[in-house]
Amino acid sequence: MTTLPPPAVKYFPEDSIEKKCYSFAESLKEYLPVPNDRNRLAFNIYRYVKGEGDVPEVMVRNTKVKIEGITASELAKKIEEEVARIKG
Repeated sequence: MTTLPPPAVKYFPEDSIEKKCYSFAESLKEYLPVPNDRNRLAFNIYRYVKGEGDVPEVMVRNTKVKIEGITASELAKKIEEEVARIKG
């Protein structure tokens, strides 16, 4: 019995909003040690940038991410600053 090769992965273009949001969330690795938490946060940041999600203060609380080395309000402030750059 043989197995099929995995499906091809199509990555987001470097200048896309999705790539910027997920790259920013990945840059928070020192504060968010769990990879799935970073993915969940990135999805919520993307929704916020598109005008569908919660503000960062609510987002940090509702995503229930494990935060280390920074307070939730400081993390929300970092997110707000990055969103301004992404939208900019």
